[in-house]
Amino acid sequence: MRVTDPQAHAQPVGARARERRVGETRPERGPERPRRLPWGVALFLGYAFLILAGVALALPTVIDLAIDTPVSFVGLVVMALLAYTIFTITLVYQRKAAARTLALGLASLTLPPIAIAVLSGYAVPAIALAVFAALLFRGLTRPAVGRWLDEV
Repeated sequence: MRVTDPQAHAQPVGARARERRVGETRPERGPERPRRLPWGVALFLGYAFLILAGVALALPTVIDLAIDTPVSFVGLVVMALLAYTIFTITLVYQRKAAARTLALGLASLTLPPIAIAVLSGYAVPAIALAVFAALLFRGLTRPAVGRWLDEV
């Protein structure tokens, strides 16, 4: 027969749960994970779905090119971008740690349009793209994103 200390159960269960911090180990379930989606991940997902929409708009052109030339540079680039984007979105939804690096790689695609806009003399779109890129990179490099993407 097991003898228990009456003081061990004096504290209510809810009070013990409130004392735990994010990342501390709970013996019954493992480490506690943040439940809310960080704003950097939400911004990235919006950006990734915009890329998918752009690929969808470009597909008729790629298909027309494929009629004349089965393998074209434009077709290869579009298909690689499509695969990379879908794979990254999938890893983000699975909360994998590798998704952060892939998301930063996809976010780097915001840099060439900024240079093109500057060289073409479009200052306002270049500034808007630069602000968006800065927010995207800042959001993805925040510690909250690293804690949220914690699966191996």
